[in-house]
Amino acid sequence: MGLFDKKFCDICNGKIGLLGNRKLADGNLCKDCARLLSPYMTDRRQSTVEEIRQHLNYREENKKQVDNFAPTRILGNNTKVYLDENSQRFLVSRQRDWREGNPDIVAFSQVIECQLEVQENKTELYQQNAEGKKVSYDPPRYECEYRFNIVIPVNSPYFDEIGFELSDERPDSPYTDAYRELERQADELRRALKPAAGVAPAAQPAPQSAPQADTWVCACGATNPGKFCMECGAKKPEGPARCASCGHQPQTQTPPKFCPECGAPFGG
Repeated sequence: MGLFDKKFCDICNGKIGLLGNRKLADGNLCKDCARLLSPYMTDRRQSTVEEIRQHLNYREENKKQVDNFAPTRILGNNTKVYLDENSQRFLVSRQRDWREGNPDIVAFSQVIECQLEVQENKTELYQQNAEGKKVSYDPPRYECEYRFNIVIPVNSPYFDEIGFELSDERPDSPYTDAYRELERQADELRRALKPAAGVAPAAQPAPQSAPQADTWVCACGATNPGKFCMECGAKKPEGPARCASCGHQPQTQTPPKFCPECGAPFGG
């Protein structure tokens, strides 16, 4: 067959337009039939015509389950997770009417794990020097945003995982209320799926060791019991300080000249 010979869909037998072909391992799929596949299916090109038929049969059965799905709890912002705790099932949808689009219904028992992946995107900020050229700050400064991605590996013959971004709003610092709220929502989702899935709680970072109450750490690194540093003679400061720009609080009692998180002068 030539490059421009007309092709027909191996599922519906309809004629496939010039740009409408979706290749299969042993045949062709039209774009209309491809729209009926689960959005979480990633191996369409490696699937046979018979496997696609089985997948579409599953999608038809899923429609019936959607009609009988009754959410008892809803989690998330733009993309929402609908939980039917009575039947121990859930679905994920971004549409206002979650029944549209035939969202895949998954049993809690199919969940292998519920993961939170926080993606940090950093953009360096620049300044102009005396010659009008763009140069880095010293130390460099960055503008950050944090993307909260949920990944739910599942035991299903039709797809391997469900992935989505928890919110369209991306915090610019781990020290903001928005960042902590997204952490809370992710933890609530993990706990909601945990009873049937056997998901272990997310590992918490080990607490950093702090100096004893009657000692303090000097900027030179020495730990001291008195009012003056035994190594460099510096006086013990009144108390810990925070960066005026991002809220970071260093471990040392003596504040640095520049914030190690955002690069701003520590005094603000």
